[in-house]
Parts: sequence; structure tokens; C-alpha cells
Amino acid sequence: MAAMAASVLCMALVALTAAASVGEAAVVEHTFVVHEMNVTHLCNTTKIYVVNGQFPGPTLDVTDGDTVVVRVVNRLDHGLTIHWHGVRQIRSCWADGAGFVTECPIPPGGDHTYRFNLTGQVGTLWWHAHVTCLRATINGAIIIRPKDGRYPFPTPAREVPVLIGEWWQLDLIELDRRMADGNFDDNPLSATINGKLGDLSNCSGAPEESFVLDVERGESYLLRIINTALFSEYYFKVAGHTFTVVGADGNYLTPFETDMITVAPGEAIDVLMTADAPPAHYHMIALANQPPEPDPQIPVFISRGLVRYAGVRGDNNGLPVPAPLMPSQHNTMPSYYFHGNLTGLAYPGRHRVPMHVDERFFITLGLGSLCRGGKKVCKRRRSNETIVVATMNNVSFHHPTTTSLLERYYDSTGEGVYTEDFPENPPHPYNYTNRGLIPPGPLEEALEPTFKATKLRRFKYNTSVEIVFQSTALLQSDSNPMHLHGYDFFVLAQGLGNFNPKRDVKKFNYHNPQLRNTVQVPRTGWSAVRFVTDNPGMWYLHCHFEFHIVMGMATAFIVENGPTPETSLPPPPPEFKRCGTNGLTQP
Repeated sequence: MAAMAASVLCMALVALTAAASVGEAAVVEHTFVVHEMNVTHLCNTTKIYVVNGQFPGPTLDVTDGDTVVVRVVNRLDHGLTIHWHGVRQIRSCWADGAGFVTECPIPPGGDHTYRFNLTGQVGTLWWHAHVTCLRATINGAIIIRPKDGRYPFPTPAREVPVLIGEWWQLDLIELDRRMADGNFDDNPLSATINGKLGDLSNCSGAPEESFVLDVERGESYLLRIINTALFSEYYFKVAGHTFTVVGADGNYLTPFETDMITVAPGEAIDVLMTADAPPAHYHMIALANQPPEPDPQIPVFISRGLVRYAGVRGDNNGLPVPAPLMPSQHNTMPSYYFHGNLTGLAYPGRHRVPMHVDERFFITLGLGSLCRGGKKVCKRRRSNETIVVATMNNVSFHHPTTTSLLERYYDSTGEGVYTEDFPENPPHPYNYTNRGLIPPGPLEEALEPTFKATKLRRFKYNTSVEIVFQSTALLQSDSNPMHLHGYDFFVLAQGLGNFNPKRDVKKFNYHNPQLRNTVQVPRTGWSAVRFVTDNPGMWYLHCHFEFHIVMGMATAFIVENGPTPETSLPPPPPEFKRCGTNGLTQP
């Protein structure tokens, strides 16, 4: 495997140093019609929300330099926006699609047109609904191809988006309403691979349909694996096969050999898989991993698909179909090691890590509680007198519901809507990863009280920012996939336990760190990232677990204009629709 990785790395460096001069940029136009659709799984017919009758939705297949224009028609009884996850949106913050952050939702019966350019990004990104829990079924892949058609790895025979998600029997709008009221007892019924539950799920003895990947022996396949799930990180394996990881979040990686992929919500991982096993059928499995604390009784979410070699009978020539050996559902360490093994592909012209830092943040990620009814004093420890919320530096983000933060900032009317004092550090240092804080009790009770506020942070253009995200054990022990809109950041290091600047800064990788838009902050561990504020606008920062978003694990960064028109946010484009008085876009 090491020899194969070395070969891929050699090809990568040759391809990336070659000149790219093929083709001209195009305008790629799509219409997305969002509507309801009834689907039957597990003996129940469920109403789901989809785009153009597809689950997952249509793939946007474009080339570096293209301009994308998508008209979204909303035929739901609920407002929504579409976010283009990982797209840098250089000088096009108006098209980011973050509900109540960059725009108000598209009203029922309304439409909205998004226009943005894709330059300087190559690989896999994705799009999804960004209001309530609708992204569970309203989502799809974005494939950005290099201008010259050449990858820094062997050209695959075929490219296959693999979208891992969840199947919810509960109506997604009702799920969001329950979470907003502090009810987190609902779970999906199954995992999905490209919308298929797989044959491990069955109803009255009849197995569900599986996703099938047909392959030819000796050929390689580029799997573009995206985690669209609301609740879980996933392990992904194919029996009898290995992967070469070559990219993530629209950026190339140093080739890395493994037999299992770990993908957190919001992440996109590109892998090469060579069909080099004896011709047969082989199971693929997507398995959710869950922290063992505080609730070890979380159900197993799993989907099983099939890799099917050409020339093999439908009954696998009478042989049993091998399945991969998966880790324990509650073993989160494979995720830690997988993410720790990823590095960026270093080549001439690659973005360099800023070596100076203008502003540093240490951001704790945890839970807290509010007293119900606006009371100042109440019984804590997850009592029925409180609502459990999520926090960053002990601030639970209050999401606007009638206005857009970007519009308020652009119009200089933000007073009374938000403040610009999001804290650089938590209010009180403590042993952030003390497992004694997970169960309700006297240790955590003093740390539990928090508050809701729309606290943002403003940066001057071209500021070098470093953030250390610290996952805590306060009332939970989740990992936290943190996603920043409008930016890629360098992932300098990760670790377990409490971040110690005297010790851990020495681990920072300045040579070839990953460039990512989503960083998986380990369970009771930390991750350090660095970026330069070179894209003016209003940019949402949040955990990509949907329950953490609803609970308030979020903020937004304001980036001021630079000194020239080319470094400034232009006025809203003609197709942009401003917020009405009802919190939806105007007709």
C-alpha cells in the first residue's frame, strides 16, 4: 500500500506543476423545484422534502472557473434557503444561502436565484437546505473538475458520489420544532447510502433496497463521500478493498492508504478504490459512531450496500457475500486517528500558512441550560425547569427569525439586532474534559447556567486569525464538526484532553496542513485552525450536528471591506430578494 501511495503522490506533483490551459469558463444553469414527496420504507409511507423528485438531489457538475446560476422554486408550506457548502463565495456573500444570516428564507410559493463563481476550487463540495432539519433530504453533491481535466492521481474509470445520510420517519419540520423546545429523544430509523436503507433494514421479512456499485476488475473508481446526516459521524468500509484518500472539502490531500473512511457531518472525502479483489460481490457498510456517554443506548444506525463485479451471477456464484468488520458503534478513536493522518498536498503555488497571528481565540464547545419562562433561578441538572442549549464560550447563539444579519450589517442597522463582542475565551477556565461533568451533578451544576445572545465578531480585512476549538465534557461528550462559511482554513493540529499552549503549539503543522471548510473537533479533545480574512461579508460559524445548531452552537464573523473594489463586498445583485416584515424574502 505504501508503494501505491508513493506512486499517486508522484503523479500528483507532476500534474499540479503542469500548466492548466484547457477550455473557457461556462455559465451552468439549473432549476431546483423543492416539493413534498411520499416514500415508503420499513412498512411506513413518509412525507419527505426533495428537489426535482430526487433523494439525494441533483449533482452540480462544473469546472473550475465556471459560474453557477440556480433558480430555486419553493413549493413547500415552509420557508427555506439553499446553502452551497464549502463554496468560497468570493465577493458573493449574498449567495451563501445561510438562513437569517445572509438572507431570509424563500417563502412558500416563492423563488430565488443564486449566482456564484467557482474559481480556485477543485474536488467535492455539496449543497443543502439551511433552514430547520430539511437538509436531511434536501441535499446533493457539487463536483468541481480541474480546468485541464487532469487530476493529481490516476484517472479513474468512473466517479461516484456517495452521500451518507439518515432516514427519518418523523416529519423533519416537527423534528426541528421538538429540538427547539429542548426535546432530543428522537432518532432516525436507519442510515442511508445514496438514499437507500440497505438490506440490513427490513419490513415483514422483505429487505430494503441497497445502493449498488458496479465495477470492472482492475479499474479504479473515485468515490466522493459526503456526510449529509443530521446527527452522526460515519465509518465507511468495503469488504476486501482499501482506499487511497486523495482529497477533502474541495482540496487535494497527500495520498493516504486506509481500509476505512471516517466522515463527519459536513465533510466531503475523496477516495480512490481499485477493484482488485477476486470477482464477486462485496458488502459496503456505513455505520454511525456515537459517544458512549451520556447515553450508551442510542440505536445503531447502519446502511449496507453492494460492490458488484462484472461477470458474477446475481447469487454471487452461490457464495456468501463478505461484509467488512466494523469498529464498535461507541469507539470514536478510529475517527481521531483517521483525521490525524490527513495532510494537504504541498505543491508550488499552494496557499501558505500565515506565520503571524493577529487575533487568537480559544473557543469551548459544550452544553448549558436556561431557566424556562425567563426565570433567573431554577433547578438545574437537566430538570424540567430548564431548556438545554449548546454554547461557544458559554454563549448560546440567538438566531434571528425576522431579519438577515448580512442585510443589517450592509445597511448599518445592526443596533438592537446583534452585538460584536463574541468572547475570545470562555468566562472561567476549568478542567474542560473532566468526565465527571458529563452526568448532571454538583460538579457541572455551577457551570451549567448560560444565556442567549446574538454575539458576533468583526475583523478587519486581511487579519490572520487562529482558533483553538475545545470540545468539553459539560453535560455531553460529543465531537463537534465545526464549519465556517466562506472560507477554507488550515488545520494545524488536533489532540485529546485539554489544549495546553506550552506543549501543543509544538505539534502545529506549518508545512502541509489540510485546507478544510469543516474541522472535526475530537470528543473531549481540541483542534487548531488558522486563516486570513480575505473575503468580506457575514460568515456563519457553527457545529454541523443539527441538534447543536438548533441549540445555539454558532456565531458569525463580520469581515470588513478591503482597500479596493476587488477586495470589497459589492451591493446585493439584481436577483437578490431582501427580507420582508414577515421574516421571509419579498416577492
